[in-house]
Amino acid sequence: MANRHLARSVVLQVLFERDQNGNMGLDECIGRLADYGKEFGARESDMPFMKQLLQTAISKQKEIDEVIVRAAPEWPLEKISAIDRNILRLGLTELLYADRAQVPAKVAINEAIELAKSFGSTSSGRFVNGVLGAVYVELGEPGKDEGGTRKAAPQKTGKMPVEHLVGAVVYAREPDEVYLALVHDIFGHWTLSKGKLQPEEKHTDAVIRKVKEEIGLVVEVEDQLGENEYIANDSKATGGKKKRHATYFLARAAFADLALRKEGGLDDAQWFPLASVGDLNFYDDILPVVTRAINLLAQKSRK
Repeated sequence: MANRHLARSVVLQVLFERDQNGNMGLDECIGRLADYGKEFGARESDMPFMKQLLQTAISKQKEIDEVIVRAAPEWPLEKISAIDRNILRLGLTELLYADRAQVPAKVAINEAIELAKSFGSTSSGRFVNGVLGAVYVELGEPGKDEGGTRKAAPQKTGKMPVEHLVGAVVYAREPDEVYLALVHDIFGHWTLSKGKLQPEEKHTDAVIRKVKEEIGLVVEVEDQLGENEYIANDSKATGGKKKRHATYFLARAAFADLALRKEGGLDDAQWFPLASVGDLNFYDDILPVVTRAINLLAQKSRK
């Protein structure tokens, strides 16, 4: 286990114990940090890092908990498992307050996900990824363009052909329950109805067209959820690569049977109650979009 990852594991043990034992004082927490450090075999040279991380997590807990509540309104803080709750606190401590030159945003998120996989349940990694991913987007995706390939050859990225896509989180209410209509691909992931934006076509018109073509629903587009970009293989493009820019929307439909058009690698489509969506296997770039949609639906239901 890498030293900094091990150090974060030690801090997590203290946060978890503090949560379970009525919020121990800082001095007692520092003492337990030393005990766990010895037990886990952490290096003495990592103690300043662990102390700083622990102290920040404790001093900023109120603000961090408020961020968790806003990022996951469908999950009351006390209903989140203790281990997931404290992994989120640890991850948000680094995401919000760490020196990004030392801990880039993506590192903070990835480290928290790895802790969730190691210490949480089978769904903890996806849950932590979804919440931290939503916060990351709200922060403006800091460090999104960092990476050796882009720095080494930015001119190649700029010359890539760009394919514009639209996608939608489709929901329905039946009668008081909220459902999401999702499609399943041959690689084992649940994902969103998505397709190419045609020349001169409006984004909202493209969403209406694509959802109708793919799963047979007539939708009303309500809100834009965000955008992302990724590099895809394309044998026809120069260099064999192209950039795909996807824009996602929230769209409402009547609760009706889905009629999947099995093409483009899709093999299933289903309605899922909102409460069960968190257990599904999503792509990493799709989960934050779904999380934002769930948060927005929760806000709508409170109005």
